[in-house]
Amino acid sequence: MPKIFFILALICCSFGAIGQEFRCNVSVSSSRIEGTYKQVFESMRTDIYEFMNNRKWSDNVFTTDERIECTIFIQITEQVSSDEFKGTMQVQLNRPVFNASYDSPLLNIKDNDLQFRYVEFQPMEFDETSNSNPLTNILAYYANVLLGFDYDTYSPLGGSAYFQKARDIVNRSQNAREKGWRAFEGNFNRFWLIENLTNKAYGPFRELLYRYHRLGLDVMAEKPDIGRSEIADALKNMQRVYRAKPDTYVNRIFFDAKSDELVNVFSKGSTDEKGRVMVILTECDPSNAGKYEKILDQKVF
Repeated sequence: MPKIFFILALICCSFGAIGQEFRCNVSVSSSRIEGTYKQVFESMRTDIYEFMNNRKWSDNVFTTDERIECTIFIQITEQVSSDEFKGTMQVQLNRPVFNASYDSPLLNIKDNDLQFRYVEFQPMEFDETSNSNPLTNILAYYANVLLGFDYDTYSPLGGSAYFQKARDIVNRSQNAREKGWRAFEGNFNRFWLIENLTNKAYGPFRELLYRYHRLGLDVMAEKPDIGRSEIADALKNMQRVYRAKPDTYVNRIFFDAKSDELVNVFSKGSTDEKGRVMVILTECDPSNAGKYEKILDQKVF
């Protein structure tokens, strides 16, 4: 009998250790849609939440505390038919900082090409060999992008396998009716995001993710000067990418996520360090040049 209890306990512990990857908050807004059955949007939110949080996206083991924090906000802007919708999708990803009660913003993307079919009470299924379901196709694409970014911050180029999975989804979707999957449909869409992330020419950006977070932010609680210096040096990678091609998607998404954090980090730096960082930031992200002036004010916000 004791052996049976031991085996049952071991099985229970095993199931407890095999958690899914995401703790994904999902919101669906239908405020722009009038005169329709609103319950469908709550069902949509629930189904997307369960699809993201209950599906196993990798072969790795995640405990509950290790789940990746992310947010998906869908704004429905048009109901094309009873089961077809258009809108936008905001995807955000945060990463915890070691020895700190702070989550670093890692990704903040707005996808303006959302178009999909949704039938209430119909199971949401994803087929890795086809693009038969536009909604789960998009969700699976971003799930792999999120995993790729997260893994890149913990080991150099650690997210490669997930970025390749996202690229496979893009490749399978080239004949899709919906927009966002093809190069000619815009400079900042799903195609160009994964093109940048898998293009070796922009490899320095992905190397930056590891140095900035694992060697920079993660050591700042105990060695703030060393961590900040590593981040300052890692920013040279972003400068290399910018000088190779100024209008890359990765340049845009990096500063969309990091501009406020960069001000906070370097407001505490030395005069020399601030000067060197300001040169890089104002060159690579001129639209936020005014914001970066706060670094020189020596104020933390």
